[in-house]
Amino acid sequence: MPTRPMLVRAGLALLALVQGALAVWALLAPRAFYDDFPGGGRAWVSPLGPYDEHLVRDVGALSLALTVVLVAALVSLDRRLVLVAGLAYLAWSVPHLAFHLTADDVLPAGDRVASEAGQLLTTLIAAALALDALRARDRARPRTPA
Repeated sequence: MPTRPMLVRAGLALLALVQGALAVWALLAPRAFYDDFPGGGRAWVSPLGPYDEHLVRDVGALSLALTVVLVAALVSLDRRLVLVAGLAYLAWSVPHLAFHLTADDVLPAGDRVASEAGQLLTTLIAAALALDALRARDRARPRTPA
């Protein structure tokens, strides 16, 4: 059975890989990101509005910043940093998911399910990381007799 630190590292690593890949693609090839994300002949960004290089590069920069926080938490496993990383991811992913739940009707049904399921999964991982960090704080506190 995996230990708690292994699960925390796995969750942080998955989120960092997702955000890192988005960051590299959006920063280095913003037009390709807009036209071709998520790849494999699919297009999930371009159906949602006109191309704006500034906006795509801002998304890439945000993803890069989030990746830095996630990697720092992954390396240190400091409870407070894991909590901040989880909360930072939620601050980004909850509004992002809410937008897509209301705007993805322009995508084919299978693409909509895949897009929203992936976003929901990473949001749940971030929530689990943040909750675990909060619980770890509670586990570390000395108990006083009632």
